[in-house]
Amino acid sequence: MDLRTLQRQAFEYFVAEGNPANGLVRDSDRPASPASIAAVGMGLSAYVVGVERGWMRRADGVARTLAALRFFRDAPHGPELDATGHRGFYYHFLDMDNVRRAWRCELSTIDTALPIAGVLASAAYFDLDTPVEREIRDAAEALYRRVDWEWACDGGPAVSLGWRPSRGFMPYHWTGYNEALLLYVLGLGSPTHPLSSASYDAWLSTYQWKRLYGHEFVYAGPLFVHQMPHVWLDLRGVADSNMRAHNSDYFENTRRATLIQREYAIRNPKGFAGYGADVWGLSASSGPGTGERLTAEAPFWGYRARGAPWGPDDGTLSPGAVVASLPFAPEVVLPAIASMRERYPAIESRYGLRCSLNPSCPADDGNSIWVAAHHHGIDLGPIVVGIENHLTGRFWELMRRSEPLSAGLRRAGFGGGWLA
Repeated sequence: MDLRTLQRQAFEYFVAEGNPANGLVRDSDRPASPASIAAVGMGLSAYVVGVERGWMRRADGVARTLAALRFFRDAPHGPELDATGHRGFYYHFLDMDNVRRAWRCELSTIDTALPIAGVLASAAYFDLDTPVEREIRDAAEALYRRVDWEWACDGGPAVSLGWRPSRGFMPYHWTGYNEALLLYVLGLGSPTHPLSSASYDAWLSTYQWKRLYGHEFVYAGPLFVHQMPHVWLDLRGVADSNMRAHNSDYFENTRRATLIQREYAIRNPKGFAGYGADVWGLSASSGPGTGERLTAEAPFWGYRARGAPWGPDDGTLSPGAVVASLPFAPEVVLPAIASMRERYPAIESRYGLRCSLNPSCPADDGNSIWVAAHHHGIDLGPIVVGIENHLTGRFWELMRRSEPLSAGLRRAGFGGGWLA
């Protein structure tokens, strides 16, 4: 299977698991799964790639995109318990049909950043002077301008993780290096309710630089943390003050994180089955267990953000996170994709690759390894866009034309490279 085939199979998730009537996309392909707003952001970005590649007619891409943007623009918005969002932010999970808050979930700041990034990708791509494409651009601007990033700081410098109508803001904030780089760039670029430069400086001040296996980098354990901002942000050769001080940039930092993951698997300090130079990839993913901690009776976790080298690690690997590393270290990723597919054919699926496997855990039949039964949209989106950026760089080129993103990068102190 070539990369284009793998990319198209991942793209088909967003067609099959999306609701064309309202643009929502299921969090996973489990029966009765609600939508996740993060999967919607991935879907909007995937439609851009699909139209560009000829897998979807432009008219169909416009229709699905416009359905999503109209939904977010017009859905009930306010502090009510069953609203869709509040202050420009949206609830993490929404019912696919009645489009209201699901599972008593939080109003998520990071999960709102992902659909907003997808909305901006749609506005950049659908640029024809037609009524429907003008409506996409107008709706995208309205949605971006509505997000009250300043409110989400809850009076402090850093952005809160989320808010619930019955409890208010969550007590935790986005500090330390993590996927919130995208959130801060979007917030800084806002023309209506921007984050302050002090907010970004407060975030930078909590970075932890480490030297691991001969590589110096700003530390985060799971691969998705490093990869997520790069889905939309072209960070090659551009740097903020922190990266300039270390003579690096976030693209190079993610490359180093990828190489560290591979070296961790080679060293395999916990002795898990399968780990090696071409079998690696710790990230957020489903796992074989149902508990939330290791015990003698249940030695595997369920869904968890796994990371290297300090864990958590229970032998569960994420093939999709390996594929999403393609733009950063193709020389180690391509052999890993080939090896994992050859050694573990059960990871092949109609959407390309299943989200996780654990060679240390037997399947229920006792004769094979555990492989996740379902897929998650948030895992498949970075595959669609990551392969495109690796092969052509066209999606990054598109996003460089997005004024909100370039404005946010400049306000964060980024310079050099294409920003110059």
